[in-house]
Amino acid sequence: MITIVDYGVGNISAFKNVFKRLNIASNIAKSSFDLENVSKLILPGVGSFDYAMNQLNLSGMREKLDELVTEKKIPVLGVCVGMQMMGKGSEEGKTKGLNWIDAEVLKFDESLINSRVKLPHMGWNEVKPLKENILFKDLDDEALFYFLHSYFFKCNNSNDILAVSEYGTPFASCVNFENIYGVQFHPEKSHNNGETLLHNFALI
Repeated sequence: MITIVDYGVGNISAFKNVFKRLNIASNIAKSSFDLENVSKLILPGVGSFDYAMNQLNLSGMREKLDELVTEKKIPVLGVCVGMQMMGKGSEEGKTKGLNWIDAEVLKFDESLINSRVKLPHMGWNEVKPLKENILFKDLDDEALFYFLHSYFFKCNNSNDILAVSEYGTPFASCVNFENIYGVQFHPEKSHNNGETLLHNFALI
């Protein structure tokens, strides 16, 4: 059973619909009581870092999630801001992150971006794997995914980077540390490639 964490931030129904199409059982957690007997977790996120972290802290699920991820080693997939929250903190705000991965979240340097609209980075972009991983099974080497963000995830350990994309500069678009996975893009909005990646996560 895949459990989607609903703390008031993220495309909850979109994930639920994808898993329904894939015929993969999923449920939604809105409290710590809903996090009993989970086998995998999805941590979605949209909007600003501080707002998302504050919503999670207020949800009553933070302590249980820490236990599941860092002690019980339940596989978790963070998406967009959900991925950024897994680091130590963000230049976007002052709230501390979950500190599940040794990383910081930095703002793109707009001087390096050639497009007319510099930020946010919005639209389809290639995701280039740096190493083999089950998340990329049956995906092209440079598959396209949908992005919407102005900040990127900077891993302090390059071994945690699974794939990179480029927007003015190369950045980590997919990361992994032990049971913890994160994607900067939105698989729930990335059509067939996104569905394939979410199906692969269900196999971990």
